[in-house]
Amino acid sequence: MSHDGRIVGVFAASHSPGITGWPERAPADVRATVEGAYDEVRRRIAALRPDAVIAVSVEHFTNFHLGNLPAFAIATGDSYLGPTTAEMAEFLRVEQHLYPGHAELGRHLYAHALRAEFDPALVEGGLEFDENFCVPLKRLDPDSEYPLVPVVVNGVNPPWPTPKRCYDLGRMIRDAVEAQSFARRVVILATGGLSHWVGLPQSGSVNEDFDRDFVARLESGDPARLTDYTQDDIDAAGNGAHEIRTWLVAAGAARSGFDVLAYEPVPEWLTGTAVAAARL
Repeated sequence: MSHDGRIVGVFAASHSPGITGWPERAPADVRATVEGAYDEVRRRIAALRPDAVIAVSVEHFTNFHLGNLPAFAIATGDSYLGPTTAEMAEFLRVEQHLYPGHAELGRHLYAHALRAEFDPALVEGGLEFDENFCVPLKRLDPDSEYPLVPVVVNGVNPPWPTPKRCYDLGRMIRDAVEAQSFARRVVILATGGLSHWVGLPQSGSVNEDFDRDFVARLESGDPARLTDYTQDDIDAAGNGAHEIRTWLVAAGAARSGFDVLAYEPVPEWLTGTAVAAARL
């Protein structure tokens, strides 16, 4: 069997609930910049005609909990429910529905990960989406056209996988895509971050210095700079900033620098908000 699968696009974006749930609270020019960047990525993904999207995010104790919190997880379902409840659907302004899954690619990715000496959790069914996937996909795939392989990275509770391990996971994902042929055109979409605090008095704050430094590292594509973070470095931008690990996965899969299509500190959405596209 010829192996002609390839990654045709790599994108990363924030997933603040405010992006869909209360976009009107942001200043008009900020909202226009961010939504314009999302629209540009939506057009680019549509032009790439992907057979599947490997979507990399954290999850917020919707499926996992402190009694079972894997560093990484790969889902292999035929479909995924999101948002999880009618109340969350109203909160996010995202209609609850089933998102299509690409089970065959998910199973291949999981098996390849084991051969590559990664040990992710396997989620064969029942994974549900919160804002992690629902928010960006409403902007980027509003009709839920693209079959998904969800990959979950622990970015919510310590201890976390190291930045280098996350970057290397992305490299493994690229190798896995290139070692199969049933999804020939694959897009990687990472979501999370940037700076924000969840459930803490600082909620609503944004560390713009951290964010701008991070997107500069992302633009450079330099693996050493991207993975040179300590826990304290990231803590300075909030407990939610640990979600940048999903962007590091995307960077590892891209093996290139990114163009940052938008960055705005948006306290009204509780988050430093960015959208980026890899220069493949």
